[in-house]
Amino acid sequence: MIRVLIVDDSAVVRNVLTKELSACPEIQVVGTAVDPYVARQRILELKPDVLTLDVEMPRMDGLTFLEKLMTHQPMPVVVLSSLTQKNSPNALRAFELGAVEVIPKPDSSISVPEVGVHLIRAVLAAGASKVRHYRPGPAAAAVRPAAGVMTGLETTNSIVAIGSSTGGPQALESVFRALPVTFPGTLVVQHMAAGSFTRSFASRLDSISAMTVKMAEDGQPVARGLALIAPAGYHLVLQRSGANYVARIKDGPLLHHVKPAVDLMFDSVAKSAGRNSVGVLLTGMGVDGARGLASMRAAGAHTITEAESSCVVYGMPRAAVELGASAESVPLDRVPGAIMKALSSRAAYGGLTARA
Repeated sequence: MIRVLIVDDSAVVRNVLTKELSACPEIQVVGTAVDPYVARQRILELKPDVLTLDVEMPRMDGLTFLEKLMTHQPMPVVVLSSLTQKNSPNALRAFELGAVEVIPKPDSSISVPEVGVHLIRAVLAAGASKVRHYRPGPAAAAVRPAAGVMTGLETTNSIVAIGSSTGGPQALESVFRALPVTFPGTLVVQHMAAGSFTRSFASRLDSISAMTVKMAEDGQPVARGLALIAPAGYHLVLQRSGANYVARIKDGPLLHHVKPAVDLMFDSVAKSAGRNSVGVLLTGMGVDGARGLASMRAAGAHTITEAESSCVVYGMPRAAVELGASAESVPLDRVPGAIMKALSSRAAYGGLTARA
């Protein structure tokens, strides 16, 4: 049983979240708090396993409290925010501070039941996650190549496909910091709730990577030096177009209770690129990506999973390993090197070395 404390200044929201979470037999709401000061005392009294935390609150905002909490008394936290474009920096900051997941609050465009499903999944993932202290300090930024060095208009010979879920935003940042500008065309599926902040997340990755990183658009060519992130609420698949590859954005039913789904992307890469591809499955809860990674391996692709030692949640990679879909399992800091070693060993691509 996962014991949850809800922190939100709105009585209506506290009641709604309590009702939605209580519908899951694996979750028990042990208390609520109207602000971080009350929350601090409730944490000591109730010893919850997971905290849900609003961003905008009186007396102390949620991000300030999250920073204090993850510095001195870290615990799994799910942040709820009105994820408008204006608030997207708050969501990204919450991940940086150590939030396990950030999900949107219900509003006119996102229904309560829809948020309830994402909230339950987020709390279950948080309950199974590894907690990390927040340690402030300057991050090493990627060095942007000089103008004219980018080869974004060149077609790509190889395809790299990366899937992630819980803990994925931080993991993807770690990977993208190490990738060179000449890296093959890359597709990424990171589980995010519909109405989420994919475009801002792509911009964040773009700012720290030598590659160009964008939110994928339907029919967009997949080019060397370009990474495309699946938009929240839509599936991303690869399609062959003559000698080239294009990204396709598709609606459709949820798969493994998520959309975008890693399995659909991996399956399409197996079909369109086969042995001319590398599949990577990072941290995440559930089984999404395991079957698709197996399809890629069967098609001749090299497949990599993140090792348990570095995963926030060792769910999706574990499922892939148990299915025999993973050719190698390495800690997160070795993932970029493993990808480039796999690429350089194939006739279609060579000569890459990881950046320091």
